[in-house]
Amino acid sequence: MKQKYVIDTHKFLTFTVVLGLMAWFHQWQNTTAWVYLGMHGTYGLLWLMKSNIFPDKNWERPAPLWFNLLLSGGLLLYWIAPLIITSQAVEAPAWMLGLTVSMFTFGVFFHYVSDMQKTIQIRYNPGHLITDGMMGLSRNINYFGEFLIYLSLTLLSMTWWLVLAYLIGALVIFGLYISRKEKSMQRYPEFAEYKKKVRLFIPFLF
Repeated sequence: MKQKYVIDTHKFLTFTVVLGLMAWFHQWQNTTAWVYLGMHGTYGLLWLMKSNIFPDKNWERPAPLWFNLLLSGGLLLYWIAPLIITSQAVEAPAWMLGLTVSMFTFGVFFHYVSDMQKTIQIRYNPGHLITDGMMGLSRNINYFGEFLIYLSLTLLSMTWWLVLAYLIGALVIFGLYISRKEKSMQRYPEFAEYKKKVRLFIPFLF
């Protein structure tokens, strides 16, 4: 079975799961829960649209059952934050709500716009390293966008051990993805110059 089916199913269920948690713990008056639902629920629906309009070829590959079960288990971890918010009636302060909404918006922009650019350029100009546009901000701008998305969602839980766990997990997972991507780009002769000019992960900083 393709990996995308596992991922897309999880994204599709996220809105219902968060809404179900709000109902189970009677959190209809919890502003933070509603903001979380709006952010993560919408992101899941946007992912489904992206998966059909400009899918990532990495998720189109079939994988054995054990891997898809492992993948599914990993994706379940993303529901820890809404569980904490609803079960413990977490109410984030106004400044945190504003910060996370802004961070989430930038994350979606970086992630989806860069993926769209990559899809279009590979389709109409294959065999060339993409160094302009969004890829001129960071060599891994799509991963940076995804990092911001899930950091904003985790911050809403106001649970600092969960934030720390996310940062450690993100360092490992994104580190592996970035390492694989950097090795793949080395086959292009212009990569050395591109590497000198454009940051690895965070635009203008790192």
